[in-house]
Amino acid sequence: MCLAIPAKVISIEPDDMAVVTVENVRKRISTALLDQVAIGDYLLIHVGYALHKLSEEEAAHTLSLMAEAGILQDELDEISGEPSCAT
Repeated sequence: MCLAIPAKVISIEPDDMAVVTVENVRKRISTALLDQVAIGDYLLIHVGYALHKLSEEEAAHTLSLMAEAGILQDELDEISGEPSCAT
């Protein structure tokens, strides 16, 4: 389905890159679209890009809603590999 999903920043890398985690899945993403990103921030990510910062509460609520709707695992499966979303 390839929806945007909240993830927590666990490390910052050079060249506007970061490593995020969601439900024990780690992903290297671009942070070039955001002004400042720090370890511990929650970001809305989509196809390898951080789109927006979220509060921890917003991230948890969104993940809960995705799980309740039955789409969280599909999204985790997609981000753990290389998603191929049509744009």
